[in-house]
This record gives sequence, C-alpha cells and structure tokens, in this order.
Amino acid sequence: MPGPFIEDARIAHARKLAEDITEPIFELIRRHTTVSIERTVLRFFGISDAGPGGVPLANLMVDRLKAAGVLNKGAAYWYGRALQLGARSPLEAVERLTALPAEKLGPLSPEMEQNIREAVQDEARAAMDDLKSRIAQRDALRKELGNSPAPHKYVIVATGNIYDDVDQARAAAQAGADIIAVIRSTAQSLLDYVPHGATTEGYGGTYATQENFRIMREALDDESRKLKRYIQLTNYSSGLCMAEIAFAAAYERLDMLLNDAMYGILFRDINMRRTFIDQYFSRRICALAGIIINTGEDNYITTADAYEAAHTVIASQFINESFAKRAGLKDWQLGLGHSYEIDPYRPETLLLELSQAMLIRRCFPNAPLKYMPPTKHKETDIFFSHAYDVMADLVAIWTRQGIQLLGMMTEAMHTPLLADRYVALKAASYIYRAAAGIDEEFTVREDGKIANRAREVFGRAMELLEECQKDGMVAAIGRGHFGDVKRTETGGKGLDGVLEKAPDYFNPFQDMLEAP
Repeated sequence: MPGPFIEDARIAHARKLAEDITEPIFELIRRHTTVSIERTVLRFFGISDAGPGGVPLANLMVDRLKAAGVLNKGAAYWYGRALQLGARSPLEAVERLTALPAEKLGPLSPEMEQNIREAVQDEARAAMDDLKSRIAQRDALRKELGNSPAPHKYVIVATGNIYDDVDQARAAAQAGADIIAVIRSTAQSLLDYVPHGATTEGYGGTYATQENFRIMREALDDESRKLKRYIQLTNYSSGLCMAEIAFAAAYERLDMLLNDAMYGILFRDINMRRTFIDQYFSRRICALAGIIINTGEDNYITTADAYEAAHTVIASQFINESFAKRAGLKDWQLGLGHSYEIDPYRPETLLLELSQAMLIRRCFPNAPLKYMPPTKHKETDIFFSHAYDVMADLVAIWTRQGIQLLGMMTEAMHTPLLADRYVALKAASYIYRAAAGIDEEFTVREDGKIANRAREVFGRAMELLEECQKDGMVAAIGRGHFGDVKRTETGGKGLDGVLEKAPDYFNPFQDMLEAP
C-alpha cells in the first residue's frame, strides 16, 4: 500500500489549485461551440451516413450552416427548421437543412419557434433513450460475465484491416487479454471528419469509425461469451473529432476511450481552444455512457526526461481530474495515464518507478489509473526488453494499477506479432499471480528513498500548479512545461471551427447531458 508520505491537506490543496486553473477555461467552454460538437448533435439524431464521395452528411450540413453564418444558433435548431418544412427522414432533413440558408428564411413567430424547439426536444429525448438502452445492453453483459481482477491486461491491435484486427483481438483474448485497444490509422486525429464504414486499408492502424466499432464490439461480445469473461474494448476519442467519436463509441457500446485535450494540443498541434471545448462535450458523453477515459500524461516523459519531468505528470493529472469531474465523470472512470519510463541505466530505477506509481496511487486512491510500459528506452535486444517490461508488470501489481498496457519485447522493431502478445500476456499473468498481495506485505519507510523521492516530486508538482494558477494554463503550455512542447492559444489546427454561441443557441443534448 502507498505510505502516508504526502499529507491529506497538501493533496486537497493541489485539487483546489487545479480547480482554480481550470475555471477560466470553463468560461471559454460555456460561451463557445465547435463544428465537431454540432456534427455530434446531428449524429445523435441519426444522421451518420455519408453522401457522394464519402463525405459524412453531418459534415455537409454543418459546413453549409457555418458558411451561411448561422451555425452559432445550433445545428439542432436548423434540424428543427428542416422538420418544420416537412422533412420525413434524416436524409430528407439533410437536403432541406443544407438548402435553408440559401432560402433566406425570415424570422418565425414566437409560437412557431417554440413549436420547433419542443418538437426537436421530443426527438432528442427519444434519441437519448435509444442510446441509454444500448449502454444498458453492454452493462448487462458485463455484469453477467464479470471482469477479471485488476490490473486489467491491455493489449493493442493495429493491422489497418478491421477484419484482421478482429482475428488478432480474439487471439489476444484467448491468451488472457482483458482489454483490446484498436489503434487508429496514423494522423486520424488531424482529420476534421470521421471516415465512414469499415476499414480494410489503414496505415499504422485502423480508422476509428462507427462501423469498425460495431464490428469489433460484436466480435468481442461473441468471444466474451465463449470465454465466460467480459472483454473490454477501447479506441481513441481525441483530435478534431473528439465528440463525434465519443458518441459513436457510446452507441456501439465501447468501454474505454483515450480522451485527453492536452495530448492533442501538445503532440498533434491542435488548437487549444478547439480541443478544450470539444473535450468537455465528449467527456459529458463518456460520463453518461459509463466509459472510462484514458489520459495522456505518460506521453510527457517520452519527449521530456522521465526523471526530471516526473512532477509534470502529477500536476497534469490533477488538472485533468478537475476537467473530468466538471464534465460529470466519476473516480472509477479516470484512467489517469503514467508510465515506467526512467532511463534503465540509471541506478535504483525500480525504487524510483515504485515511488512515482505509489505517489499517483496516493493522490488518486479511487481511480483505476492506466499504467504504460517502457517504450522510450527499448532496444532491439528482445530479451532485455522482455525483462524491462516484466519490471513494469511488477510495479503495476504492487501499486494496484487498474489498467496495465503490456509492453512488447519487439516494441523497437516492428508491430507486435501474435506470439509477442502471447509472451507478454503469459509473463504478466505470472507476475500478477506470483506477487499477489505484495502491497499488503511491505511498508514504505517514511525516511527512505521511495518516500523522499515522492515528496520531492509532489513538491515540484505543487510549484507548477501554483505557477499555472498565477499565470494561467495557457501560459504554462506556452512555456513548454508539459512534455517540453510549446503551443500558443491561437496556434495549431482547428481554430476556425470554434464559434461563439448566439444568445438563443439551442442544444438539447447538452442540456440533458448536464442535467443533475
């Protein structure tokens, strides 16, 4: 068990600092919407198909409304106007909605405006009930079959072909995997649309699409029943389409999503205003759907030195927790990310890694946490890599991590083969059996190296949080405090997709998602 080497009062103060840091960003979020949020609204209404050339209908509609300068009233309002004009199906609504701005329709009477909003709210409630029923199906199967004990063994598939991904996912589940992550095609986070349909040709992974989600979820449900244990599915809700992917994941009954604005800002150069706004709406969907989010703080110490930058992980986790709680997420949904990344040639790395993992567990006792394996210092010596990964497995069970992404011995060489996953799963299962209960057998010395290192890292994290509180989150990012990467508030991709809401902005789904 993590020792009491950080006082409760100091942890509570860190949370208060994080709340102060995020509050100004929520002011921005309250006043704005984005093209992705408005496309998500239309997807809630069932507009998820693609038109000529594979262009998603939601994009076609939102782009037309934005070009006409009327999107700031909300896509739901214009969807209602299409219904008022007699649209009888989502496809017909597309046709009428895209024509609306060109028709230069005059203002409606207050009574007609009210009728439109009431009709849309009725449709929205029906759509929300449908979504909730699908989520309940997933929860019922999970309750029936049950999960394996934590740490849950998490492995990835990344063939580029969803049908090959299914074969690999089934094999991984049979070898003991608890969570299957389908890696997205390279740079999908930079696409301002969600590709449509099943993917059979992807580069570096398989596109995150609603159809791909459906195919993999059905396969894993089938495999879960055969194995008599529930296999969890995760994908990526990050980048320029965070909210749309969150909706598709909720509808297709996924269990987890990688969901973190900071990752997009720092490592994909997505505009920070755009991604903070999108993150909030996407996390509201995750909160409703009972989806566990995975955050990306582990990435900071792949670009920065893991020993010197350990405090940035802690500070960011407190900030990410504040963002998440304000979006309605519960402790059990916070897969806060960290990793085993200190240079293995530094002395006493096991003690240092234990200290960091124990500190994070101390600060977030009720969160599952997502523990990442070493990658930055991997070598082509597969025997060393395997031993390196096993050390991370030991720390995971010792510090009660909830989610453990397993390292692969060929990490530095190629996309893992089935045999590589088998070896990683076999080793992790052995370590979890062999070291079960180890956290209850050993007490950390209050004056020892583990405790002193934890106090040092926490102290530096508090200094960073205080700086962020004083100067603002934007300034801290601009100075490169997170991951040694500097970004500006108006730089990056996607700022042109941010709109200030009109006084009569209408989004019935946001109202329902924010309801107590």
